[in-house]
Amino acid sequence: MKARLDSIDWQILKELQGDGRITNVELARRVGISAPPCLRRVRALEEAGLIRGYRTLLDEKQLGYEVTAFVMVGLHNQTENDLVAFEAQVKEWPLVRESYMVSGEVDFIMRCTAKDLETFQNFIIRDVTSTKNVDHVRTALTIRRIKDEPNVPIDKPEYF
Repeated sequence: MKARLDSIDWQILKELQGDGRITNVELARRVGISAPPCLRRVRALEEAGLIRGYRTLLDEKQLGYEVTAFVMVGLHNQTENDLVAFEAQVKEWPLVRESYMVSGEVDFIMRCTAKDLETFQNFIIRDVTSTKNVDHVRTALTIRRIKDEPNVPIDKPEYF
């Protein structure tokens, strides 16, 4: 069920998505309400699960992670048990930072981050291709990031 949000809630979500470290006082100022009701609204949004958490975004290149790649995996079988087993394995791989089950020619797409090409290649050869039920694997190395926006596009005027 979709949440029923008013324009203030949408503005709060937009502001927090842009800066999760904003103070409640500054957030309240930006959305045009006082601090106590703003804090109540934020807590209600958290309790409703609309705000799933807060993260710090790190610069992977400055930390020595030179390779970002996408891995497309097709499975031999797609029974629910096979899908769940593969999903559980994906959750154990530290190089996989994001993963989706998709429709089409492949079953899963994973975004991976590695220190170097050798580490990524070893992961593909030793871990991914040797996993039970994996039929085929395709990879795509990124050249550069073009866009990096928050998860939900809340900046459209129709929300406010």
